Amino acid sequence: MSSSVKRSSLKQSRFKVPSIKKLTESARFINLHDRMFDSESLVQAGKTPFTVVSDDIQEQGLIKLRHYPALEGFPTRHRVPVVIVAPLAINMLVYDLFEDRSLVRYLLEQGFSVYMTDWGSPTREHSRYNFEEYVLNFLPKLLEQVRQHSRSQELSLHSWSMSGVFTLLYAAATKDPNIRNIIVLGTPVSAYLSGTNGALFQRAGKAMNWIEQHTGFHPRTLPAGLLHSYGWANALGFKLLDIQGTLKGHLSMLRQLDNRAAVESHATHGAFLNHMVDYPGGINRDMLIKVWMDNGLAHGEFKIGGKIVYLKDIHAALLAGGGRSDTMVTIDAVRPLVDLVGSRDTTFATLPGGHVSMIASEAAAKEFWPILGEWLAKRSD
Repeated sequence: MSSSVKRSSLKQSRFKVPSIKKLTESARFINLHDRMFDSESLVQAGKTPFTVVSDDIQEQGLIKLRHYPALEGFPTRHRVPVVIVAPLAINMLVYDLFEDRSLVRYLLEQGFSVYMTDWGSPTREHSRYNFEEYVLNFLPKLLEQVRQHSRSQELSLHSWSMSGVFTLLYAAATKDPNIRNIIVLGTPVSAYLSGTNGALFQRAGKAMNWIEQHTGFHPRTLPAGLLHSYGWANALGFKLLDIQGTLKGHLSMLRQLDNRAAVESHATHGAFLNHMVDYPGGINRDMLIKVWMDNGLAHGEFKIGGKIVYLKDIHAALLAGGGRSDTMVTIDAVRPLVDLVGSRDTTFATLPGGHVSMIASEAAAKEFWPILGEWLAKRSD
């Protein structure tokens, strides 16, 4: 074969086989394009099937109860159903992020029957909704629906962040004897102990009390509509609480643009962080003033529905915990709960991660979920 023929063959082969560099650049371009303009196609969250048991809890169909049927090959083995009491603002995707990092799927694989409260997407017309509405009206109705559907009076309640307040106040106010187990994670029980965040609210509370003494004005008297916060503002607030983590996430994605899985992971996390829902004004008023500024839960009592309820009236088995790197609600702010409830069976756990990652991170799935599963299993039969 002549040298000219050899050169021609080599030239043709170079055109037929793209270089690794070109393939990588093409993958980066496609992944960046999809992340910017078609991020929904990358999202891996919300894949576990569920049915809506009821959507008539509230007259406008805002609030629903989800049931996640048993997965094929994983029959229900434990008698007591688990009800995930979700917090507001965060959408439900955080509980079902990836197939291997889905709290819902993990509980199903452990043989639990799983339900979840779905608070929907409140708007300004729901601004009046406050603790009383959710704790004394909506939550009892949802739990009654769970009992009818599951045919089990005894329930386990899993709560995180604000929903821990809902769960604790519900259990204390109703003295429901059939709440078998309670999980409370990342909830500001002794808010002033929550590091810098708690100190700021303590100073704000003192300032507001001084202003009230001298002027008669206090934010608790503001109309709920003025305190309503939109989903985009809530999302921005969560990101500002962890600016370093937010920036690291974006930079990590850009460095791994040739890695489709990494880009999918970034899009999936963004799906719930970027699509938060509104906080009703009444909830903002109660949470910011009564829980944070007034440190209302710290002494084990709280006024709701015109009466004072006591955490000592809670006798369910309790698993409480806080995130080791949570700067919003520190471990010290959660830990006092075990001494405030009337439960004889209490456990405190430290979880890997911050306020959000304690629920959905890979570290939480590996380290804490097995502890949670074993703790529940021992108390659910």
